[in-house]
Amino acid sequence: MKKIKQFLTSPAATVAAFVLAVALLLFSSIGGARAALAYYSENYSTRVQMYDIGVTLEENGKSVSWRNYDTNSSDGSWNESAGALLTQMLPKGEQLQIGKKYKEELRVKNTGTINQYVRVSIYKYWTNAPKGENQNETESSAKRIDLSPNLIKLHLANTGNKWLVDESASTTERTVLYYSKLLKSGDTTPIFADSFSIDGMVATKVTQTTETKDGYTTVTTSYDYDGAQFCIEAKVDAVQEHNAEDAVWSAWGKRVTVDNGTLSLD
Repeated sequence: MKKIKQFLTSPAATVAAFVLAVALLLFSSIGGARAALAYYSENYSTRVQMYDIGVTLEENGKSVSWRNYDTNSSDGSWNESAGALLTQMLPKGEQLQIGKKYKEELRVKNTGTINQYVRVSIYKYWTNAPKGENQNETESSAKRIDLSPNLIKLHLANTGNKWLVDESASTTERTVLYYSKLLKSGDTTPIFADSFSIDGMVATKVTQTTETKDGYTTVTTSYDYDGAQFCIEAKVDAVQEHNAEDAVWSAWGKRVTVDNGTLSLD
């Protein structure tokens, strides 16, 4: 118990837990082609001119990740940044506390020059925490499927009308949201999340094993989340306004209906 509390409240653990990837994926439906640049890739397709599309993820009023065409570029490059979530959440000098709810307002801004429809995919999971410079990288980043994503609490906001939850694409680990309105150039969506916390159950989840030998019974207790770190990702996609229903189907494989600027899930 002492060990897990030391880990989750130590400055080193806080930094490690906050190195979280945010990916921005941009799609176009022209000819069914797409262009994408994710946090794990340096390559993207340039078969389609999509220089008018751009999107930014905002956290507590500040831009944390974006992908926009660089209008000052002579070689067709992108102005982009895959930032880290939760960096704008903690007050200066404060360490993350288990069970405490923090303000975490997330929204999307259209930083392109054309109107668009947007989707957000949120991922929550646990991994092994780094144990030192000599630790195998695969072991350090291995996902812990035995630990519950439900204890990573990102509270959603404005769902049901403004943000639509795609239940067919959502799992315990992933939540997929569609903004139901056309997002005009320069405009910002309502928030899709408003708070974040790590459930206090993290500190009480234990596993006990019993062994009897030579007439003596030994009970060993271990804390399930000891030595684990939480991860949360928010991926933002955008498609153009023109032929939006076909654009969404081509880019995301989802059937939607668009009526007078309002998107609904089929």
